[in-house]
Amino acid sequence: MDLMLKGKTAVVTASSKGLGRAIAEQLAAEGANLLLCSRSERAIAEAAETIRAQYGVKVESMAVDVSNADDIAKLIQFATKRFDRVDALVCNAGGPPSGSFLSFDDAAWEKAFFGNMMSVVRLIRGFHPHLAAQGGRIVTIASTSVKTPIPGLVLSNTFRTGVVGLMKTLSMEFAQDGILLNTVCPGRIMTDRLVELDSLRAERENTTIEEVQQALRKDIPLGRYGQPSELATIAAYLLSPLNSYMTGSVFHVDGGAVKSL
Repeated sequence: MDLMLKGKTAVVTASSKGLGRAIAEQLAAEGANLLLCSRSERAIAEAAETIRAQYGVKVESMAVDVSNADDIAKLIQFATKRFDRVDALVCNAGGPPSGSFLSFDDAAWEKAFFGNMMSVVRLIRGFHPHLAAQGGRIVTIASTSVKTPIPGLVLSNTFRTGVVGLMKTLSMEFAQDGILLNTVCPGRIMTDRLVELDSLRAERENTTIEEVQQALRKDIPLGRYGQPSELATIAAYLLSPLNSYMTGSVFHVDGGAVKSL
């Protein structure tokens, strides 16, 4: 299926690895040009070079901390200089640390707020004029915790849910601009972040990561962890012109793990 993305431009944050990298590669495979960023200048430059060589599309990159307002402003300015249009935006960021409510001080809450909530606000606000000019698409990457809170992830549970509320609101406000916004929520997708969380759980329970993952797979109807490419396929469709009538929605990519309606 041709997603009609050839020649269009997508901005993908936190895209040196994991879900952001998988989405970037899927978009490039469809012919989209890319602006990639992550906190590591070396890692994002290497990712850009690999994708550019493999897919033959224009790929630019820069080091950006999405929790920093100045960095986001520089990203938007960079996009304006290097591309004549922006058609799609992926708001992605690393998840905040695990822990209980009483284990976090104000500084931890503020860091998670700026990294996972305000980053989305600033990215969408900054790229809005460019997306409105094209009738663009926005996808934010959240978590299945927006439907079923995950024990030990109070920071993520709180701010990911806030992002869903923001996206739903903006889907109404931006409809007149032709901008469609949706949220994609990964379940247990095999990324470095998931391995880290499973490792921490194994330490807490004095067991092995293999035993933790075996137990968790039992709660997934499909009986396995997902691959980043499986989520990337859904994100690419939502970011494409073929998505013409879905906005303000939440899509779970979780193997059926979320049991609620």
